[in-house]
Amino acid sequence: MSRILLGVAGGIAAYKACLLLRLFTEAGHEVTVVPTPGALNFVGEATWAALSGRPVRTEVWQDADQVPHVALGRRAELVVVAPATADLLSRAATGRADDLLTNVLLTATCPVLMAPAMHTEMWLHPATRANVATLRERGAIVLDPDSGRLTGADTGPGRLPEPADIEQVALSLLTSGVAEAARARDLLGVRLAVSAGGTREALDPVRHLGNASSGRMGMAIARAALLRGAEVTVVAGATTAPPVTGAEVVSVTSTGDLAAAMTTLAPEMDVIVMAAAPSDFTPAEPSSVKLKKDGDSGLELRLAQTTDVLAALVRSRRDGQVIVGFAAETAAGPDELLELGRAKLARKGCDLLVLNDVSGGAVFGAADNTVTILDSAGVVDRVGADKNLVAHRILDAVVNWRKSH
Repeated sequence: MSRILLGVAGGIAAYKACLLLRLFTEAGHEVTVVPTPGALNFVGEATWAALSGRPVRTEVWQDADQVPHVALGRRAELVVVAPATADLLSRAATGRADDLLTNVLLTATCPVLMAPAMHTEMWLHPATRANVATLRERGAIVLDPDSGRLTGADTGPGRLPEPADIEQVALSLLTSGVAEAARARDLLGVRLAVSAGGTREALDPVRHLGNASSGRMGMAIARAALLRGAEVTVVAGATTAPPVTGAEVVSVTSTGDLAAAMTTLAPEMDVIVMAAAPSDFTPAEPSSVKLKKDGDSGLELRLAQTTDVLAALVRSRRDGQVIVGFAAETAAGPDELLELGRAKLARKGCDLLVLNDVSGGAVFGAADNTVTILDSAGVVDRVGADKNLVAHRILDAVVNWRKSH
């Protein structure tokens, strides 16, 4: 359990912070809510107290003997401000301390995550852009807002990221090393494409061959790369993982679709991560009509091999491009697993290979993953953790590869 301080600024998106608060508490964290006076015009103090199960802090003068404007910031292990309005960003950037939340921001020594929400014109205004740059330079982690429906009929960038997405980023910052990577923005300006999820190969108009991939690992890599400053495109097959705010998404169905999308994107990318689980086989002659049962007889299928997407990307790579492959293997033990990974790395020719054991259906759809990261010289890293942390360790390997090659 971690101590999280949730700051809520005065914007209409404050209602979404209620959902974020629920996600934090259901994950077992102790959450203290500090709304600004403006936020209380949108969501009342009783709601925050009921959802958090804790007293709500609203004034510097409350419990003055406990010096809350200092104590709250010192005690927190993570501060999340959602929504962070243009006004809040401005006051934080200039070091003002005119309410309890801005006092907390001046005293907190833990990671501080801000999730902006405002109208498009406000987000794009040079003053806001300068304030965001200042906050990032000082170590605050400021997400880019989502693009979509805003208040009224307006649409554009400025929408609060979805609470589930904020939660995933926020909780990853509680892990050692992640906040430092987010502050460093060591992938700033890097164009990264990551594939995620499984592919589906049509048997007929209503049935397909597929696999159990959820896309969680690929989406975690996209989220981590965005946090570190990259420009991210996700090529998404069949996934159950929530989408990632800030990434461009290209949807695909079959392995052939995946190959076409990745081939189109590859020439413009600095880093390619093939985290998807493409099908190795596809029906040789898919039916154009629904296949019917015929008494008690079964169904015979003839399968053809699909395109080897990773190998094709390696063959056509440009100078300086880093390509990361994934190998989901079943093995009798660690030694056999490592041999399978080494053989695949040599066969595919990618720079890094992320190897995991999926015996018995492990990993697919799970929150955690255990991987070994390989390059041609041997084992780069081994990690077993939440997929968000695994994603950062994979990107650490990418950053180190780019520095050394």
